[in-house]
Amino acid sequence: MSAKAPFLLEEQFIRAFGVYAAVNSRIDYCNTVLAGAPRTVTDKLQRVLNAAARVVTGTRKFDRGLCQILHEELHWLDVPDRVIFKLAVTVHRCLNGRAPPYLSDYCVPVAGADTRRHLRSTNRQLLAVPRYRLNTYGRRAFSVAGPTVWNSLPDFIRDPTVSSDCFRRLLKTYLFARY
Repeated sequence: MSAKAPFLLEEQFIRAFGVYAAVNSRIDYCNTVLAGAPRTVTDKLQRVLNAAARVVTGTRKFDRGLCQILHEELHWLDVPDRVIFKLAVTVHRCLNGRAPPYLSDYCVPVAGADTRRHLRSTNRQLLAVPRYRLNTYGRRAFSVAGPTVWNSLPDFIRDPTVSSDCFRRLLKTYLFARY
């Protein structure tokens, strides 16, 4: 039986990687449009993610502890946190000049705004959040959702000198710590 154990682990790894690649790539594709979306919308995608976790781990539908498996064993974020992660990474790219200009134009530091230059918050690397008219869709636009997510992050994560890899690691650790 010990001769089959490495094969079973390898088979489980291949199955887990295949499910992860198929499901998560579809969930992560254009998920920034889900910023500020109602919970009814994100819950549908969360159910798909939960089903994928059950396939990978071999748990049944009504087994307890699925959230623990998602976060601690598989290291998968919930769908709303995936949206926050992707928005924050996009804003970080905008601030470091590695994003298209049409996105970078929406990430204006508070220190760069003429009327806010003398505020204490200019040292905290905050972004200016524009006003919006429609409460349903206006707050979901990247111009509003991106700076809002960025401003909600702790100061040590918003450090502009942090590399992209370190930023992603810090952000994911911060999001997992909220569970």
